[in-house]
Amino acid sequence: MSQYSIKDLEKLTGIKAHTIRIWEKRYGIVNPARTESNIRLYSNCDLKRLLNISILNKHGLKISNLAVMSADELNDRVLNLMSNQHAYEHQIENLVMAMVDFNETRFEKTLGNAVIELGFEETLMKIVYPFFQKTGILWQTGAISPAHEHFVSNLVRQKIIAAIENLEPKHPPRAKLFLLFLHETEYHELGLLFYHYIIKKVGHRVMYLGQATPIEDVRKAASIHHPDYLLTNFTSPISSSDIDSYLHSLTFIFPGIPICISGMQLNGHRFGQESLIRHVPGPMEFKQDLVELLR
Repeated sequence: MSQYSIKDLEKLTGIKAHTIRIWEKRYGIVNPARTESNIRLYSNCDLKRLLNISILNKHGLKISNLAVMSADELNDRVLNLMSNQHAYEHQIENLVMAMVDFNETRFEKTLGNAVIELGFEETLMKIVYPFFQKTGILWQTGAISPAHEHFVSNLVRQKIIAAIENLEPKHPPRAKLFLLFLHETEYHELGLLFYHYIIKKVGHRVMYLGQATPIEDVRKAASIHHPDYLLTNFTSPISSSDIDSYLHSLTFIFPGIPICISGMQLNGHRFGQESLIRHVPGPMEFKQDLVELLR
């Protein structure tokens, strides 16, 4: 996607459309093209410039000073901020810029610096997970293309799988077995891989079935391995009624087994009265629950 509406920019940068118009008129920060009906259309360069300016403005630099900086100057200023280990918001925005530009080097550098400063787990929870929450929303609203989402997903997926493989197995006496799987129409497995890593890191055991798993396959695996918990994640659009129907099927097929569910599709979802359904709002909260299970 090489052209963005002002609403797209609002979603991608977090800057209100009204503010973008003011900056454009007063400071000439961007110079969008216009359609015959006078609708603004912004380029990738405009988007990256606004993302950089947004980051630096939040960090205290004045718009009047930022407006006269070149693209290289803005990039250098932002990269300097990345050395601040608490600048999670800035690092997330830097990943967004790398994604929009299909810039693998910048994406890898930003992620690599974060891992050096914070460690893999903290990077995963405080930067990568929020980044993909934002990416999922942008993809659904059409602000980025599926190609952008696939580009960054594959880069991160490789890193998480490598990190999982490098974890030393440790199974304390109270360790539980978690069976992880996705709905048979769900192919976005990064969220599930996040949880796989966290579960194994804490010390529990994992049986990972992965994406697009027919419920009958889940039943067969559970009948053999007898998991203590099931865990699934919803990323792709799915109606509330379909979520309820799926969860009802799971509770019927697996009576007595707690079912942990996560994903941004559950935001605002009203859950029924099933006591064994446990909504997981995010990885940090989930890790706390996992630690409690070992006590």
